[in-house]
Amino acid sequence: MAQDCTQLVRSFYDAFVHHDMDRFLALLHPEIEWFAAEGLLYADKSPYVGPEAVRNLIFVRMRGDWEPFEVTANEILGQDNLVIASGRFRGTYKGNGASIDAQLVQVFQFKDGMIAKVQVYTDTAQFKDSITQLRK
Repeated sequence: MAQDCTQLVRSFYDAFVHHDMDRFLALLHPEIEWFAAEGLLYADKSPYVGPEAVRNLIFVRMRGDWEPFEVTANEILGQDNLVIASGRFRGTYKGNGASIDAQLVQVFQFKDGMIAKVQVYTDTAQFKDSITQLRK
């Protein structure tokens, strides 16, 4: 099962990179719980419950605020129904042109062969610093 789950996470990142929302949403369990990092601007509605809530977080809110907005996974490790991915958030905040290049760890749990729970950890201070900078 671990290999299948790590492959699901690879597909998840690939769908994000290619803006393939249909494939992205198809990987999510109908009862998915998505927990944003505490202190992150986007933690105000955490946990995000259900695929539509996750879509609104990632494809609407985050991509709406950052251009470009990239999420890359450099390492994906898994065993059984638990996968951990580490990588980077990169982007430029539309409100002021400030950039981020923040470390990222996402912990994925699975149910019925789908992503059922995600916990995100990142450098929330870097996000906060970027959005509070004066317009360049």
